[in-house]
Amino acid sequence: MAHGRGGLEPGCVIHSDRGSEYISAQSHDRIDQLGLRQNCGRTGSCFDNAAAESFWALLKEEIGTRTWPDRATARAEVFTFIETFYNRRRLRKHKIFGYLTPAETRQRHQHALAA
Repeated sequence: MAHGRGGLEPGCVIHSDRGSEYISAQSHDRIDQLGLRQNCGRTGSCFDNAAAESFWALLKEEIGTRTWPDRATARAEVFTFIETFYNRRRLRKHKIFGYLTPAETRQRHQHALAA
């Protein structure tokens, strides 16, 4: 989804922890097909995944950790959180990021590359 919606260029790095879903052969093959590079954090180092851990904490805080009636409902709620709140309305509350949303940050970056 990040590749399709975010317009990731070949060679972009996909960073994750060492969860089985990220280090599986299927995931590795897909990353290769997209021309991306994979990077995994070190085992036991929370500093390698600070941004990812921050995202998961925010997701759990906002939509909770409950049982949904089915997988489709859970996916829809997570998608809505990411696409309508996290990427488009949540401000990155730090002056180094210019107090922009992630979508605005990406747009500025792509504009700077085009220039």
